[in-house]
Amino acid sequence: MDLLECRLAIDDLDSFVADLGEIGDRHGTTIQAFDARYVADRRHLERAIAFADRAIERGENVARDRAVEILLYAAGRRQIDRALEMGVSEGENRAIVLVDGDSDEDETAAIEAIEALDAFVEHESTLETRDPETLCEFFDITDAERAATDASLSALVRERVALLEVEK
Repeated sequence: MDLLECRLAIDDLDSFVADLGEIGDRHGTTIQAFDARYVADRRHLERAIAFADRAIERGENVARDRAVEILLYAAGRRQIDRALEMGVSEGENRAIVLVDGDSDEDETAAIEAIEALDAFVEHESTLETRDPETLCEFFDITDAERAATDASLSALVRERVALLEVEK
């Protein structure tokens, strides 16, 4: 898995998603773009991939597309419409684009193709800055829950990813 932390300016979301799909197909990779505000850390996305792949292997996946299944787990939701809130939208986005393939070469080639898209503005560190309030609101993490544990916010978000597997 490789992550492209960046800023995107998306004019047409459907066209952008189609471009990502085409790049993924061409390079044998799965590509999913996330609004960076809703990604706790790299491990959050690694867990989402692991759970999505396990669901697909077991035939328990909700989505037909691996990228969408990863989005469902990353969002901690089984409803695709609700999970899409975690994706990028039209306009300016601080984004994290996940690229997962069988080889580093495939991932690198896919990232280079994404960087060549008109929507790509520039590299921007997005995992370094998190808004705890946004993460807590999106993942339904209460103040009481945070006060009851010494676990980090990132760990609590990853717990939501794991709970999705249990709640099926």
